[in-house]
Amino acid sequence: MSPVSLDDYAERARAVLPPAVWDYVAGGSAAEVTLRANRSALDRVAVLPRVLRGVSTANLGTRLLGRPYAMPVGVAPMAYQRLVHPNGELALAAAAGAAGVPYLASTLASTPIEQVAATGAEVWFQLYWLRERALVRDLLDRVVAAGCRALVVTVDVPVLGRRPRDLRNAFRLPVEVIAANLPGGRDALAHAGAPGLSATDASFAPALGWADLAWLREHVDLPLVVKGVLDPRDAVEAVRTGADAVVVSNHGGRQLDGAPASVTMLPEVVDAVGDRCQVLLDSGIRGGTDVLRALALGAAGVLVGRPLLWALAVGGEPAARDALALLAVELRDALTLAGCPDPAAAGELRTVAVS
Repeated sequence: MSPVSLDDYAERARAVLPPAVWDYVAGGSAAEVTLRANRSALDRVAVLPRVLRGVSTANLGTRLLGRPYAMPVGVAPMAYQRLVHPNGELALAAAAGAAGVPYLASTLASTPIEQVAATGAEVWFQLYWLRERALVRDLLDRVVAAGCRALVVTVDVPVLGRRPRDLRNAFRLPVEVIAANLPGGRDALAHAGAPGLSATDASFAPALGWADLAWLREHVDLPLVVKGVLDPRDAVEAVRTGADAVVVSNHGGRQLDGAPASVTMLPEVVDAVGDRCQVLLDSGIRGGTDVLRALALGAAGVLVGRPLLWALAVGGEPAARDALALLAVELRDALTLAGCPDPAAAGELRTVAVS
């Protein structure tokens, strides 16, 4: 039977992936409190539907960073996608292109950015700040030359969150899976707190500051997105520094354990930045109802991560296409049932916190 929800892909992926790989993707940091909170907090957001609105079928089209997309969803940046399927980033990017949504390519992709961009997808590049400024410049030159549509700077990884599952498994990447965008395929975050963590220290700058973001704004003529914001004060500072959008995210529960769920902080960030930039939500999205919840709380769109990796693991590009198509069906149903003709109308809905 074909999957009828994104959770179905998770069950099937767990059956086909090696246990250590499943843990690497599914796990969070420390006691995984924040990982669990992302899901439970979304489930506590109830949306008040409107009736007699004359809506028979919602239109999912939207604009993110000034560009049109088929729905208010992007594929979240995720490292080492060849870990779950041989075609990795190429397959998931192609699926995103077919679905008409942006694909966020990770600095730690296991396929070079040039090849990912050649799939024809609308690619946004996610940047981890490297210690060597010259390497940052070189990588940015490649990003621009490849035709990427936006630059997404991840700001919540001064150091890597300690991930007990990977420590217990002594997890290491297989030799054929490398950080293809880094010089020599440098193994930067491969060990996730297992032996070899020093490679992280050697590659990434822990002391990223607002001056670095300002330098980036001056040197790259692309829409700038700041990902990993939870405190509204940081969102305001990101706007002052030139960000075109911020992503409210706790890194899928993989960084500071005990941080609040992303959706919990979404309304405060939206209120703080007003109409000065778009706000996206990341962490915990598992279906169309979650997208509706985010829109109702003021987000312009969401980033979806693990569910699409599960689909990729189960059946490569075809399964990833099916998963995105299923998400579109769920979102269309959710918007229609809520009385919304389009994603913008969802921002006018009321929400209620339930226990």
